[in-house]
Amino acid sequence: MNKPPNHFYFPIKPLALTIAALCSLNAANAHAVAKPLTEANTLLEAMGDPNEASFMKNNHLKIGGWLNSGITYNATDPGDRFNGPVTFGDRSAEPQVNQLNLFLQRAVASEGSSWDLGGRFDVMYGSDAVFTQAYGVPGNELGFAPGTRPLDRGTWDLDITSNSRFYGFAIPQAYLEAYIPIGNGLNVKAGHFYTPIGYETVPAPDNFFYTHAYTMQYGEPFTHTGIMANYTIDKNWAVMGGAVTGSATGGWDGSWDQQLGNWSGLMGATWTSNSKATSLNMSGTYGARSEQTDDAWAMYSAVLKHNFTDKMHFVLQHDHGFADGINPAYSTAPDAEWYGVLSHLTYDVRDDLTAGIRGEWFRDQNGFRVCAPGRTAARCAPGSFYAVTAGVTWKPVKWLNVRPNVRYDWVDSNAPAGSQPFDGGNQDNQFLFSTDMTLAF
Repeated sequence: MNKPPNHFYFPIKPLALTIAALCSLNAANAHAVAKPLTEANTLLEAMGDPNEASFMKNNHLKIGGWLNSGITYNATDPGDRFNGPVTFGDRSAEPQVNQLNLFLQRAVASEGSSWDLGGRFDVMYGSDAVFTQAYGVPGNELGFAPGTRPLDRGTWDLDITSNSRFYGFAIPQAYLEAYIPIGNGLNVKAGHFYTPIGYETVPAPDNFFYTHAYTMQYGEPFTHTGIMANYTIDKNWAVMGGAVTGSATGGWDGSWDQQLGNWSGLMGATWTSNSKATSLNMSGTYGARSEQTDDAWAMYSAVLKHNFTDKMHFVLQHDHGFADGINPAYSTAPDAEWYGVLSHLTYDVRDDLTAGIRGEWFRDQNGFRVCAPGRTAARCAPGSFYAVTAGVTWKPVKWLNVRPNVRYDWVDSNAPAGSQPFDGGNQDNQFLFSTDMTLAF
């Protein structure tokens, strides 16, 4: 089978603008002392950290970011070069600049008797941008025939495009934050922010593996637009709650200018043991799917973390989601449901080297959530998806993280040939070999 043309290109303009911006800040901080590359936590520290400039310090501001790039080899050698429903590292034998992310932040106090105001703004460029844009309003009302209930998708970061098939921009976070000295201290965010639900998240530096679990990609929201409050009750308990809007998928991945009449609840609680070795988080969302319907869209996630030793760390997660009225043509099963179990086990071999394994079962019994390729949602079929991933994270220096991984996926599905999730619909399993690196600014 003939291969399609290689659409990879290194993002010269975004990278050049990033370097120019950082250099201009560095020039304003000419008296800062640069750390040696072997001692710096970020590349900015090795340049003479602009965050040490008087303006930044006096206003408690911080600028930073990261560059994440990787490559994946797919043993099935798919003709379309897509790794099926596996996302983020979703292209085979093709280098990807996944995330060039910059942020400006004023962090707020976490305790004290005084009010504090701040916020954060992130902008991301790369092949991962499409997965974290505010796409919570589909082109047509879910549960209705295509073209019968068209929806306006909005003008937030979906409209920030590039001239590439796979590369684009996203603004995954833009929020104000306040610390309110009530009781033990109340933290409130208002705006657009990453979801607190689940274990894995979008920012590359915060994950152990390069690729993501089905649970994270298909079972949970990525972002919300709305308001969220966090409160620590005591050393064992903390609670979270809020209201989110701008979405026709039950408050998931909402924007700023559509579906603002549709509000959903966001809630959660975390218990932590006295020793801090064990914690359990329960969180989820609940609300109507959109302004046009009262059909419910909801999910919950339970994340148990436990440190067996100072070096061995374990995570067990269970998600369960529901979307009513999605399949009205099926009178016996008009509602969609998805659920699964996910685990991580990691071991700190050295201070700079950690080994880990991840195992997952994810059931999409209605063929509603998991589609392949994940970027284009071309084929969706009911099935149970399984994946085992093993790898290491190596930090030769503090500002560089390298993650070689091997992953095996397979599916238990009755989908016919041509509708399977892997190798352009022709396979029910695949091996992936990948590696990536993340440079911290």
